[in-house]
Formats: sequence, C-alpha cells, structure tokens
Amino acid sequence: MLRTRKLGMSLVVSSLALGFAAGLAVGQMKPPAENKGLGAEALRSLELTEEIDSVKGRALRMRKITLAPGGVIGLHSHKDRPAVSYFLQGEVTYHPQGRPDVVVRTGEGFAEGKATTHWAENRGGVPAVWIAVDIPTTP
Repeated sequence: MLRTRKLGMSLVVSSLALGFAAGLAVGQMKPPAENKGLGAEALRSLELTEEIDSVKGRALRMRKITLAPGGVIGLHSHKDRPAVSYFLQGEVTYHPQGRPDVVVRTGEGFAEGKATTHWAENRGGVPAVWIAVDIPTTP
C-alpha cells in the first residue's frame, strides 16, 4: 500500500513538473522570423514621386493578403513603411512588441505605423483575408 502511494505521488509530481515545463516553454515562445502560409496579390499601385515630394521614389500600393490557418507572419517592423488594413474574412492575432496581443476580425481595420514591430498568426480554421495599403521602401 505504501509503495503504491509513493508511486502515485511520484506520478503526480512528475506530471506537474512536465506540465509546468511545457507551460514555461509556450510562454517563452520566440516570435517567428519567417512567414508561413502567407500570400499577397498586388491589386493597384501609384508612384508617389510626382504626387508628394517627401516620398520621392516610393509607391502607394494596395494588396490582397491571405494567411492560411496556422500561418504566421514573421517578426517585422513598419518603420518607414506605414500601412492600413481592412479584414474581409477570418481573423489574425497580432503580437506587438511591448504591448498586449490584438485580435483583428472580419469587418475591422488595423493601422501600423513607425512604432509598430510585431508578428502575427492565424489561429482560426479559415484563411484570413484582408486588403492592405502601404508605402513600401521599394515599389
């Protein structure tokens, strides 16, 4: 009886330790550096050189972005590349550095300025699709 009790207690302690270690590993997950399941379709572009002097050599572009279920957008910055987006389908969880996570859903918008450094993921079961308009550093 004592041996069975010790074995049971050992199993409980081992399970708790394993659960704690797994939770710690998930809580310390590093942001991905690479994209996975991401597609972008160029819709329109407007060269800004003749439009606004301060953005010479830059374009205003609009793309349709698709992020597959389980897909991720690697850690990146929007310094010198402001963007606004409008979600058509699904949802994306954004993980901004130093701020709480943000979930953006169908019918909602999202703005990314020079202070934005983040990564994102599609935790849902359907592709997330949105229209993104930005001013990239290279057209």
